[in-house]
Amino acid sequence: MPRPQRDWQIEGENPLISEQLDYNCEAEWEKANARISLFNANQKYTFDPVINSIENSLGKTFFLHGPGGTGKTFVYNTLCFYLRAHPLIVLCAASSGIAALLIQGGCTAHQLFKIPVENIGPESFCNIPKQSQHADLLRAASLIIWDEALMQHRHTHKALDRTLHDL
Repeated sequence: MPRPQRDWQIEGENPLISEQLDYNCEAEWEKANARISLFNANQKYTFDPVINSIENSLGKTFFLHGPGGTGKTFVYNTLCFYLRAHPLIVLCAASSGIAALLIQGGCTAHQLFKIPVENIGPESFCNIPKQSQHADLLRAASLIIWDEALMQHRHTHKALDRTLHDL
C-alpha cells in the first residue's frame, strides 16, 4: 500500500497549511513545465539552484536582482507552480500590494510576516506567536519568496530574521 505523502493530521488541524496545499498538482505541473520551456539562460541559471537547494534541504538564501522586465516575476511564479506540484508550501510576499498581485498566491510582506507597522526598531520582532497556526505555516514552508524586499527598511528584515530564528 502506498505511503501518504503528507502529514494529514497536521494539515487538518491548521487551515492555513490546508489552504497552501489546496492546489491541483497536475495543473501546477503543467504550468511549471510550460514556463520552464520558455526560460532564457539567466532564468534557468536562477531556477535550478533554488530547486536544488529545496530538493536537497540545503536551506540556502537567494537574492534575485535585475531591472524591470527581465523576468523575475516569471521565475517566481514558475518556482511556485513547480514546488506546489510536488506538493510543497511556497509563501509569496511583496513589499507593495501591486507587486503582490503579480505573484501567484502573493500578499503583502506586512500581512504574511505580521511586520509591525508602527514603532519598528532595531530590536523589533514580527507579531507571530510561537505556538500559532501562522508560525506552523512559516515552519512548514519549503520556500519563501519576498519580491521587492529591498523596498523595506532594514529593521523590517532584522525583525523577520529574528522572528524566524525564534520560531
